[in-house]
Amino acid sequence: MYAATKKKMNGTMIELTFPDGNKREYAKGITGGGVASDISISLGKAALAIELDGQMLDLSREIEQSGQIRIITIRDDEALELIRHDCAHVLAEAVQDLFPGTQVTIGPAIDNGFYYDFARDEGFSTDDFAAIEKRMGEIIDRNDPIVREVWDRDKAIKLFTDMGETYKAELIRDLPETEEISLYRQGNWVDLCLGPHLPSTGKVPKAFKLMKLAGAYWRGNSNNEMLHRMYGTAWRNPKELRLHLHQLEEAEKRDHRRLGRDMDLFHLQDEAQGSIFWHANGYQIWLALENYIRRRTDEDGYQEVKTPQLLDKKFWELSGHWEKFREAMFVVPDEVPSLDDEGPVLQGDGPLMAIKPMNCPAHVQIFKHGQKSYRDLPIRMAEFGCCHRNEPHGALHGLMRVRQFTQDDAHIFCTPDQIIEETIRFLKLFSTVYTDMGLTDIKYRLATRPEVRAGSDEVWDQAESALAQALDAAGLQYELAPGEGAFYGPKLEFHLTDAIGRSWQCGTYQLDYVLPERLDATYIGADGDKHRPVMLHRAILGSMERFIGILIEHYAGNMPLWLAPVQVIVTPITSDVDEYAQGIADQLSAAGLRVKTDLRNEKINYKIREHSLAKIPVIAVVGRKEAEEGSIALRFLGEGAKHQVMMSVEDAITRLTGDALPPDLKAE
Repeated sequence: MYAATKKKMNGTMIELTFPDGNKREYAKGITGGGVASDISISLGKAALAIELDGQMLDLSREIEQSGQIRIITIRDDEALELIRHDCAHVLAEAVQDLFPGTQVTIGPAIDNGFYYDFARDEGFSTDDFAAIEKRMGEIIDRNDPIVREVWDRDKAIKLFTDMGETYKAELIRDLPETEEISLYRQGNWVDLCLGPHLPSTGKVPKAFKLMKLAGAYWRGNSNNEMLHRMYGTAWRNPKELRLHLHQLEEAEKRDHRRLGRDMDLFHLQDEAQGSIFWHANGYQIWLALENYIRRRTDEDGYQEVKTPQLLDKKFWELSGHWEKFREAMFVVPDEVPSLDDEGPVLQGDGPLMAIKPMNCPAHVQIFKHGQKSYRDLPIRMAEFGCCHRNEPHGALHGLMRVRQFTQDDAHIFCTPDQIIEETIRFLKLFSTVYTDMGLTDIKYRLATRPEVRAGSDEVWDQAESALAQALDAAGLQYELAPGEGAFYGPKLEFHLTDAIGRSWQCGTYQLDYVLPERLDATYIGADGDKHRPVMLHRAILGSMERFIGILIEHYAGNMPLWLAPVQVIVTPITSDVDEYAQGIADQLSAAGLRVKTDLRNEKINYKIREHSLAKIPVIAVVGRKEAEEGSIALRFLGEGAKHQVMMSVEDAITRLTGDALPPDLKAE
C-alpha cells in the first residue's frame, strides 16, 4: 500500500480529510487514483474522479496541498456529469472518424445528456445515428486512457490550426492570458477541454443514445456560422437509460399542448406571444382551481385584494426590481395621446410606467394605506395577480413558460415573533392543497444566504433559524441549498414529483426584511414606536398556467372529476331514446354537474371512443332498456365495458355529485 511506504519518500507530507472525518497523511504529489487504491483495491478500481475542496479533479491529477477529499464512484451523482462529458468526446471522435473533414467546436454535459456542435458543409441525418453509436461503442471497447496534457498557448494554437480545427484555435486565442491550456487525449484523438474526465474510454457505460439534431450558431451569436448540434442522453447503466426513454415516451403522450388540443382547453398564436387563449373547457379547470384556492385561503384568514396592472416606475426603483429585473419588464410611457392630420400622436414627457412582473410592491401600498398596529398583525393579503414578464421568444413553452401569467400570490405582514407560527401555518396549508391535488411526493429545501445579499449576518441568522425551526416543528424533512436564497432573505422551495418521475418547482415561501424597509412600511408596536413588519412572500400553486399544465401532464388529461371541464356526457344508443337521454342530462345538470349530451346518429362504440380520447371522465349510456327501467349505464374513463355500472338515475346523481365535490367540500 502507498501509505505503508510514504515515510520513505522525499517531500512534504499533506493531510487529507475524508467525508467520515477520517484523516490520512500522504506524500505531496500523490494522485487521486493513488489515494483511492491506498484505501482499498476495490475502491481503486471503482474510482472515477476525486473532489478536492469542492473541485472535481481527474484521478491522475497530483494533489499538492492538504484538504477535504471525496472519491467519486459510479454511485455518486457527479458520476453522471463525468459520463455525459466523456460521451460528448467519444461522440466527437466517432463523428470525425466517420465524416472526415468535420470540425469539432464545443460539447458539454447537460441535464440528462450531452451535445456536440460540429462544423461541416453538409448536415447530418438521424439515419446516421446507428453508425455513429456503433463507432462510439468501438471507441469505448478500445479502452484508451484519457490523458490530460498542459500545453503552451502558442503551441496549442498551432496544433489545432495544423489539424484544420479553426474553431478550437479561436477558443484558445480568446482565453485569458493567465488561463492554463489543458488538452485531453484518448488514443490519437485530442480535444481542448477543462476536464475532468474518466480514467479511460472503457469507463463510459454503454447506456447512451443519440436523440436529435438541431442548428446552433457558433458561440450563440446569430451573426456567426450555423453549426450542426447533435444531442444524446447517457446514464449509469442500461436500466437507467430504458427508464429515461420510457419517461420521454410517456412525456410525449402526456404533453399538455397536445392534450390541450384534444380536450379543447386552450391555444396559442403568434399574434399574442406567450399569452394563452383559454377556451371554455380550459377556463372551467381554471375556475374550479381558483375557487378551490379561494375557499382554502378564506378559511385560513387571508384577505383577497386586487391591485393595478400598471405602476409608476418609481415603485420598482424603490423596491430594487428596476435595477435587477428591468430587462424582463414591459415598460410604457405615460404620455397623453392627441390627434393630428396623420392620426393619433403621443405627446408630453410623462413618467414611465411598468406592467407589473410581480405583486409585491402593490401589496405594500395597501398595507401602508392607513396606520397599522401590532394588534392588526399578522395581515394575510392574497391576490390572483395577473403579471407580465418579457421572456425571450425561444424560451416560451406552452403553459409552462409564458409572458402573461396569474399567481395565487399572497403576502403576510407580521412581527418577527410571528414568523415561526406563520410559517408552520403556511406549511400546513401547502401540504393540504397538494394532497388534495394528488401530489404527495414533495421535497422541501431551505435556500440560505447568497454571497451578494442585503441585511446583516445577524438578521440572516435569525431568518434562517426561524424557517428551520418551522420546518422542524412541522415534522418535515428538508435539504439545505446553501447560497440559493433571494438577495433579501432565505426561502423555502417545494419540489414535487409527478406520475412519471419528473420534478417540478411550483410554490414558494420567502422571508423578506428588505422590501418593507425600501418601501417604508411600518406599524405601531406595543411600545408606541414605529417598527418594520416582516414580509413573507408566498404562493401555493405559483403560476396558475404552469400548474394547470403540470396537472394535465400528471393526470395525462384524465383529470379528477371535480376539475374535469365536462364531467358527464350522456349519449343514447339509438335515436328513439334521445328525449330520455336529454331528460337525464337535465337532471344531472340541475344537481350541479357539468354535463353535455351527444345525440348524433353515430354508432355507440364510435362515440365512446371519441369521448374517451377527449378525456370525459364519465360516459352515461342509455338505450331502450334503460328508458323502460328508468336506469342509466355509467362508464368511467380508463375502465372497459366490463366495468360498466348499471344504476337508477337517482343513485347515479347521488354518486356522481358526491364524487364531483372538490376535496375541501367533502364531508370529513
